[in-house]
Amino acid sequence: MKKNILVIYYSQTGQLEDIVRNIAKPFEAQKEEYDVTYYNIKLKEDFPFPWPGDVFFNTFPESYLQIPKEIVPPSEEILNKKYDLILFGYQVWYLTPSIPIISFLKSGYAERILKDTPVVTISGTRNMWMLSQEKLKVYLRDLKAQLVGNIALVDRHDNYTSVLTILRWLTTGQKEQSGMLPAAGVSSEEITGSVKYGEIIQKHFKNNDLENLQPDLVKNGAIEIRPFLVRVEKVGNKIFTVWSHLIIKKKEKRPLLIKFFKVYLMAAIWIISPVVLVLHLLTTPIFWFKRQKQKRYLQGINLK
Repeated sequence: MKKNILVIYYSQTGQLEDIVRNIAKPFEAQKEEYDVTYYNIKLKEDFPFPWPGDVFFNTFPESYLQIPKEIVPPSEEILNKKYDLILFGYQVWYLTPSIPIISFLKSGYAERILKDTPVVTISGTRNMWMLSQEKLKVYLRDLKAQLVGNIALVDRHDNYTSVLTILRWLTTGQKEQSGMLPAAGVSSEEITGSVKYGEIIQKHFKNNDLENLQPDLVKNGAIEIRPFLVRVEKVGNKIFTVWSHLIIKKKEKRPLLIKFFKVYLMAAIWIISPVVLVLHLLTTPIFWFKRQKQKRYLQGINLK
């Protein structure tokens, strides 16, 4: 009997769709053994792409506070089929799983699809995904899904170059290299090469050995942890908590507060972040063992 594989994703730019389809290729190649279904999450009122600048920043409080929107229901075929494995592709917006992903997870359809099913999470991000994954772990646990693996593909350029390229991409739609700036996002070589992770997943799935999947994925480069960025994320979450609640609470001042937040965010990236980096480097000898323990935890799939 064929095994049913479901690939769930939401992709504005098409990058994440390319990633999950490449990872699913080993299953697609064995049609006599696997039936692969794709579920592209759709909102009833979707977000634009490219993003107008004001819309991008205005999305911040609802993104960070995980306030859902209404989704287009999954097909009856998807809802009525029991899946043996789910590949779950997601984006990160403002250090949190994107609104479309949160909307699916809070929709009521999610538990019906995910409950008691092995799930491999797959993200394609600029570089900060670690604490967003922690938030996703909580959702999967509460929905009684079985997280068995995680793959995080990132932009390999330095933090400041990737800020410029991602803003260019999101606001103009231009991903390609231009002038002094390289192409934005996950490299085409890594996207194409991500098929190797599908081969690893397929091997462990076929051998009924999913409990050893994540160490094998980590060994093959599926997860890169940059301790400095973990620190930036922790600081960012504290700051975003204050800003998001303030903007939601002060509805009449929202347009002005969004403008202030935009200025603050740019200042944090270009001024505060370098200070955090220097402090991080200076304290590396002191916190070496603690950071190595943290790295091992974030490479894994367990929830504290």
